[in-house]
Amino acid sequence: MSQSNSVDVAAVKAYLLDLQDRICAALEAQDGAATFVEDAWERDPNDSSLALTGGGRTRVIANGAVIEKGGVNFSHVQGPELPASATASRPELAGRSFQALGVSLVIHPGNPMVPTSHANVRLFVAEKDGEEPVWWMGGGFDLTPFYPYEEDVIHWHQTAKDLCAPFGDEVFPSYKKWCDDYFFLKHRNETRGVGGLFFDDLNSWDGELNFDKSFAFMQAVGDGYIDAYVPIVARRKDETYGERERKFQLYRRGRYVEFNLVFDRGTIFGLQTGGRTESILMSLPPVAHWDYDWQPQPGSPEARLYDEFLPHKDWV
Repeated sequence: MSQSNSVDVAAVKAYLLDLQDRICAALEAQDGAATFVEDAWERDPNDSSLALTGGGRTRVIANGAVIEKGGVNFSHVQGPELPASATASRPELAGRSFQALGVSLVIHPGNPMVPTSHANVRLFVAEKDGEEPVWWMGGGFDLTPFYPYEEDVIHWHQTAKDLCAPFGDEVFPSYKKWCDDYFFLKHRNETRGVGGLFFDDLNSWDGELNFDKSFAFMQAVGDGYIDAYVPIVARRKDETYGERERKFQLYRRGRYVEFNLVFDRGTIFGLQTGGRTESILMSLPPVAHWDYDWQPQPGSPEARLYDEFLPHKDWV
């Protein structure tokens, strides 16, 4: 399969738009009260030094019965060149036009017993006249509980393992480890949550460029998010909680903010390339707080998160 005839951007875009619809419908059904509000947007090339064009559909849900704030975004942007910060580590991209499209989402439930979740799937293509395009896919999903249930975490990882199985025995352990390593706050020496899957720069299988298999894997991850998250929401959304649990949730949300603003590749790339700020920062929670040198009481439910769930572990 040659690289020049393998990249079907139209097929990827059609899948991503449908995925956004299906995820929003599934989450609205779980919430039962609020619905997603869509903000369709288009880039004005004069708004960015990179002359970006394209647009997207930002969908946000807020103040629901289950979801305090959530966003499920689709975007497809193009630009005549990448910023120097991006080509410094990828010199083969210099002088190429590019396009990036994907679905990215973050769900912040109001009930501390329901985990926060994140997922994204994306395609990047860089082109230059007379040369083969450079392309890759990336994405994954990860879970950030506050008061975790072991059965939920096992279900999350089992779903991830099952969707990876058709693509080879090495895929799940490799992408699980990548997720564990990626969602790690170095300045805290602490993981953000309990992990899941993370992959990037995917375009080859068995040493050969393979768009069809890469796209199939992207679809498996996108579809798998619904299978992994919705049953957890259904099980936990009616759990009772009080002021203590809410306060801990808001404290732990601070870690989410720290990671997204300091380490997250998608956030950094979007801001560096003059992306739409409102859509990029949609991932941040509506309320969070920081307490100086707070430590969980030994043996408490809060300490259980740190002691039993945040350390890297093979759940399945």
